[in-house]
Amino acid sequence: MTTQTQKNNIEHFKNILKSHSLKATPQRLAVHEAMLKLGHASADMVTEEIQKSSGTKVTVASVYNILTSMAMLGIYHHRLSSNNKMYFDVNTFRHFHIYDCENHQYRDVVDNDLMEIIEKYFSRRRFRGYSIENIDIQLIGRPTRKRKAQ
Repeated sequence: MTTQTQKNNIEHFKNILKSHSLKATPQRLAVHEAMLKLGHASADMVTEEIQKSSGTKVTVASVYNILTSMAMLGIYHHRLSSNNKMYFDVNTFRHFHIYDCENHQYRDVVDNDLMEIIEKYFSRRRFRGYSIENIDIQLIGRPTRKRKAQ
């Protein structure tokens, strides 16, 4: 990501915070900058990235609280992995995930054609007592031998 794009994202992030009557604190900005770098990350990973790159003082607990509040506002998405760790996703556009269950990593998959087929199928289905708000698909996989060697 280019510096200009990051700058625009930070300015956009500040505007989103302002629209929710939240201050753009150094901790919130550091968390968002780390998330822009990492894409998908746990609070531990974000804390480590912040300490490595910016020197802003944060605890894992404060990072987790910031990430959770950003997810509650819809700025990030979140998902629980098979190792019972919450991971946050800075990308909120329509996409699927491949979850690497050995390395506990997420990878985005963008396939608009498949998403349209799935959405069309579920738009015709009814589930008694529920209205479907969102479709969240996660594929679970293991690295192939070829990938493991890399």
